[in-house]
Amino acid sequence: MKVGTDITVVSRIENSINKFGDKFLDKFLTKEEQKLTSRVESIAGYWAAKEAIAKALGCGICSELRFHDIIIYKDKKNAPHFKLSTKAKKNHNIKSSSLSIAHDGGVAIAVAIIIN
Repeated sequence: MKVGTDITVVSRIENSINKFGDKFLDKFLTKEEQKLTSRVESIAGYWAAKEAIAKALGCGICSELRFHDIIIYKDKKNAPHFKLSTKAKKNHNIKSSSLSIAHDGGVAIAVAIIIN
């Protein structure tokens, strides 16, 4: 079992959105993920989640694992989950996983647990 966590200051994400707009969002979120994240707190949570997942996978965000290789989605109860792109699956075998995202007080935090 591997665990990854990340904490992100919401205002840092908000400043990047204000400065770069959709170009910033397109850098790390798929169009489908962008539809799920209407509030800046949620966007910061997705940033933290992708960083936490990359840390749990043991490689971080790099040429081996890019932001778009991690796809976050929600189930019927609105709980977050993730899957990897076909390319990333070749390098990372995941049997089971769990993802938690929260935001409060100007920060967003995510914890990812991966069993391989």
